[in-house]
Amino acid sequence: MKEKRSSSTESFYDTIESPIGTLYLLFTDKTLRGLDFGRPAENLRKGKAPSLIKKELQEYFERGREAFTAKIIFLKGTEFEQKVWLALREIPYGETRTYKWLAEKIGKPGAFRAVGQALSRNPLPIVLPCHRIIESDGSLGGYSGGTDIKRRLLDMEYYLRLEKKG
Repeated sequence: MKEKRSSSTESFYDTIESPIGTLYLLFTDKTLRGLDFGRPAENLRKGKAPSLIKKELQEYFERGREAFTAKIIFLKGTEFEQKVWLALREIPYGETRTYKWLAEKIGKPGAFRAVGQALSRNPLPIVLPCHRIIESDGSLGGYSGGTDIKRRLLDMEYYLRLEKKG
């Protein structure tokens, strides 16, 4: 997965149906810049999302795709937030880590609350898998799509991973 820094190109949205409901894909040209669980607040024109983005998301839900290769771009987010979001790619498919682990991973061991705030602004949930971050006591913590969706994603990954192992 390649990421680019912000540019001023026009953005569009498209939708994809998934087991957790309609997902709204926000993109510029061939680059994914957002994934929302509800219609985006921005006034964007409907477009046709690049086929690679849709294909990879369908594979994630149907066959347990473990990594995304579609290009992404951040149009928002501080350097700290982007560091947090990109570190999420290091969490293996079907596994979880804690907010504390993620804070340590980015070299800010005391910043687990700031990490939580950064995750709440993750523009690319699922692609940058913030649903894999849980509380130190094993409870789910928050999620932009709601804890029900977080639980469903974690369960789906767990069972698809078991199926792959045979």
